[in-house]
Amino acid sequence: MLKISDDRIRFTDAFVRKLTVPAGKTDHIQWDPDLPGFGVRLRPGKASYVVQYRVGTEQRRKSLGDVRKVTVEDARGIARKRFAQVELGIDPDAEEEKRRADQAADSRTFEKMAELYLAAQQARLEQGTLRRNTYIAEERYLRRHCQPLQKKPVSKVEFEDIASLIRKLVQAHGTTSAARARGALSSLFAWCMRQGLGVKANPTIGTDNPVYGKEARDRVLTDDEIRCIWRNCLDDDFGKIVRLLLLTACRRDEIGGLRWAEVDLTAGKLVLPRERTKSKRALELTLPATALAIIGTVRRRNSRDTLFGGGANGFNAWSYNTLALNGRIAAAEGKALAPWRLHDLRRTVRTRMGKLGVLPHVAELVLNHAGHKSGIGGVYDHHDYEPDITAALAKWEAHLLAIVR
Repeated sequence: MLKISDDRIRFTDAFVRKLTVPAGKTDHIQWDPDLPGFGVRLRPGKASYVVQYRVGTEQRRKSLGDVRKVTVEDARGIARKRFAQVELGIDPDAEEEKRRADQAADSRTFEKMAELYLAAQQARLEQGTLRRNTYIAEERYLRRHCQPLQKKPVSKVEFEDIASLIRKLVQAHGTTSAARARGALSSLFAWCMRQGLGVKANPTIGTDNPVYGKEARDRVLTDDEIRCIWRNCLDDDFGKIVRLLLLTACRRDEIGGLRWAEVDLTAGKLVLPRERTKSKRALELTLPATALAIIGTVRRRNSRDTLFGGGANGFNAWSYNTLALNGRIAAAEGKALAPWRLHDLRRTVRTRMGKLGVLPHVAELVLNHAGHKSGIGGVYDHHDYEPDITAALAKWEAHLLAIVR
């Protein structure tokens, strides 16, 4: 053991590395005479710098690292900083805890938290408690529409950031997409709050909802408008989707995300599983001949499961292609079509079926609405009305072709 009187001790790197535990002890601190409260703690096989100070009435001792890895001067510097903090009435441990918390918060970027949130949503999707289309939309909005936020710590995303983003989304994608992106953001921040991931308040609260106060959509297209839309569709994915929507009255994402396994060309049927429908009821339609002909022109690409679009979940370039279609209509007709959206096609088909004499409960089943089968009706009526649905679609197809020709 190195023995030296305190008045001759001078802490150097070489000196402290030679220190050993005194005989008969298992724990000993060799204090530095030049800096009271700073020393080296010695235990069998281990020596580390320590600093000791008092905060209020509480005595504290903290390790500053192994003497083999930290120099004396570096350890002294840390000790002096702590002593200075105590003299100024600052709690060094509270400051250190705050620094670590800030570092952890800064590492929780919007991008990382969005991935964790989407993983949680994926689990709900697999459990059947979340619609696939809801997940697809949230994924698109959070990963693509929220690019300006990706690298920012989620705890530092503020009201102004969200408000600015929403304004830009309205300009780039329209009010509906901006409102849905706002909804996805609100859900993400609420989830982060519940998980204790550094978000203290939801910054979307109070931001403008782009669709707030707007009247519910009840637009039904005229014959001229149907004709304009049909004739200006290109022979591309979007054009085929629009025409199939008019022929089947399906929802946008049901056709946009259509999979080869959901189409039986031999039997002439479209069969959507319950996981892919908003109503959570499977939908089986005998397709009109025109719809089958359109699907027959689609070529399977690179063994993809979906008929349309380039992604795993099918077609998603709705805003761009709708704007392009409207541009072609305006150029061809000399004037723009009154504002419309793809869901108006579904409402139009339902309305026209009523005018064609299709019974209301059959027309509702074409749209996969519960209709008369909701509640007690569904308990007693197990008939699938398949012949009636097929006849209704065939009657509508004939009327539609008469309009567009």
